[in-house]
Amino acid sequence: MKYDEFSKFNIVIEKDCPFSPHIIIDEESDFYMEPMVYTQLQGFKERHPDKYQLIIDSMIDRVKKNKHVVFVGDYESYFTEVKGYIYLEITDITNPLQIFVEDKSRGSDYGD
Repeated sequence: MKYDEFSKFNIVIEKDCPFSPHIIIDEESDFYMEPMVYTQLQGFKERHPDKYQLIIDSMIDRVKKNKHVVFVGDYESYFTEVKGYIYLEITDITNPLQIFVEDKSRGSDYGD
């Protein structure tokens, strides 16, 4: 998969984490990104195209601040484990920016 948003950085696919690209910003800062996060990013790109670059820039800034980050789809059910890294969800980036997408995936309201 191509990650055009991060193409200026070194992107490595590691055999221990083949589904989560390891994106190296510089010698001190890097992150892993689970596929679900990239899918969520594409949803933000579709719904908020004017704010998409702000989201990407905020992700990069957060990584530079924390040095080692794993962007996970769900804190309670992640599959990329890397020691010494902090775990963030996409909402940790978008909520402070006040960029929201309503999650309407819920069970039916119809009772039996």
